[in-house]
Order: sequence, then C-alpha cells, then structure tokens
Amino acid sequence: MMDEIDKERLLAALPSWQKIAVLMVALGDDLAAELMRQLDDGEATQLTRALVELKRVPKDVQDRVIVEFEEALKSEAPPSGGIDYAHQVLVRALGAERAEAMIERAVGGETSGFARLREIDPALAAPHIAKEHPQTIALILSQLEAEQAASILMHFSAAIQSEVAHRIATLGPVDPVVLEEVEESLNEALEGTLGSGLAVEGSAALAAILNAGGSMLERGILERMDHQDPEIAESVRRRMLVFADLARLPSADMQVLLGHVGMDDVRLALRAADKQVRDAFFGAMTQRRRARLAEDIDALGPTRAEEVRAAQDRIAGLARELEERKMLRVPRSGEDETYV
Repeated sequence: MMDEIDKERLLAALPSWQKIAVLMVALGDDLAAELMRQLDDGEATQLTRALVELKRVPKDVQDRVIVEFEEALKSEAPPSGGIDYAHQVLVRALGAERAEAMIERAVGGETSGFARLREIDPALAAPHIAKEHPQTIALILSQLEAEQAASILMHFSAAIQSEVAHRIATLGPVDPVVLEEVEESLNEALEGTLGSGLAVEGSAALAAILNAGGSMLERGILERMDHQDPEIAESVRRRMLVFADLARLPSADMQVLLGHVGMDDVRLALRAADKQVRDAFFGAMTQRRRARLAEDIDALGPTRAEEVRAAQDRIAGLARELEERKMLRVPRSGEDETYV
C-alpha cells in the first residue's frame, strides 16, 4: 500500500493532461464528452493520449487532483503549472460557475451505501452482497429500484434467490437504526468495488466518453487517432458499442441483428439484461417467438455472470460487425436521432 510520501510523489509527477484525464473520468462520461467538444485538435489529441494511457490512480490521489481543481476554480489566481492550464480548459468549456458546481458535486462527501450500490453493475455488486445474511440482503434489495434489485437477484444461486425473495415478501416495518447498520455493512462490502481508486483501461474510458459525445465527436477524435496511432484508435473502436447500447437499436435493425445471432446467446444475454434492452429485443419479434423466448429465459437455472457477459459481448461484437458492413446503425448516446 502506498504511504503519504509515495502518494504526494505520484500526484506531483502526474502531467497536466493526466490530471485532466483523471478529472474527466471522475466527473462522468456526459460531462467529459462536453468538455472534449470544446477542445481544439491539438488539445483533443493530447487528452485522448492521456485517457488511453490512464492506469490505476489511488483514491487519495484522485481526490487530491479533484481538490486541486476545486481550489483553482475558487482562487482569483489559479496555481501555476499543469493545474493552471487544466483550470483554464475546464472554465473555458463550462464557465466558472458551472465548473465549480461540478467539482463540488464530485467532492461533496461520502455517498451512502444504497446510493453507491445504484452506480454499480449488478453483476459486480452481486458477489459482494451475496456474502451477507439473507435478511440483510432482503433489506438491501428493498431499498433499490425494482429493476436493479431484480438484476442483482438474478446473479444469486437458486437457494439464495428463494430465501431472499421470501424474506422480502415478509418484511415488516424496519427500525431506522437497523437500516443504518445495514447501510454501514453495505458500505464495507462495496469498499473493494468503489473504494480502491480509479482503475480503468484507458481505451475503455475513452470509448465511454465518445459514446456519450455522439457521432461527430467520435468521428473527429478517431480520425485524428487513425493518423497518429492506428492501434489505439482500433482498440477504442472495438469498445465503442456495448450490449446496453442495443436498447436504442430501431426495430428494423434489431430484426437484422436477430437474423444473424444465435438464440442461445440471446437467451443468455437477456438473462440479466436491463428492461430497456429486453424490450428492444422482444419488440422486434413476433408474439409467438417472444413468448417462447421468455419461457426459455425463465427456464434457465442459475447462470454464471461471466457466461452472461460473454454472450452479451458476442452480440455487441456482431452488431459492430454488421454496422461496419452498413447493415444496421446503432444510435449513440447524446447524438441527434432526428431523421429527415
């Protein structure tokens, strides 16, 4: 584990663009995409490289980077050096008032266990929650939206599913003190998921930002990367479309996809898919085919999360291939989907 001196050295050694990359990932894909739209070609290239090269950053260092930005935004004379330029970029993109509000939200204190859980992929959260007592699991799931609770429940064994479902059904009024204890236990269980700092694969982080930024930003960034580093550009392109994006696939294009994909993969992939994705698949099917698929999914026993993700990745990969062949088009988040 890094001591304070090591963390200070790491913070001091981070180039300005790496600090901006840390900030962008911490603030989320939509805001990062908005920031990137404001950069000129040279700046966008610098930031793209910084994002792709981004590796694990300890939580303390990540927090200190964000605090530096916050202090720079509140100061009449921002610090000199890399943080000064990063401050200028952020203010130029968002304006001082909005930039400061965004930073304050990012360092606005501890997030409750239930709120933290809502931000985690159910497949990643389930193994941590499954270690708890069934009554505790029931209390945790009762505090979530029904869809997320169901997605987490799907990743448990049949025995745990049955026990937890019974305990949810028989829940009575809960003492607030008990609920606080459950939330504290949940915070500890999730510490390994969210508390270890910023650990990302750079190309995946950049792909998420470009997905949020729409097709114009995506095309501009990747065309420049094609000239400078084709391998990185290709690694980002491979991640530009993920399974959840298929919820936006028009019905006619979904029918094209269904004509090429194996139904074994569809059954597995939809086993733990969000409602929006399921609806997109079911909406492109005949009533008879939809009913049969629903029965097949319900008949599946407990399924390993890795198998579900692998099936989803195969379908997303096939959609990318069909898109490259101009056989379908998956609208990207944040782009104008108006057709004329």
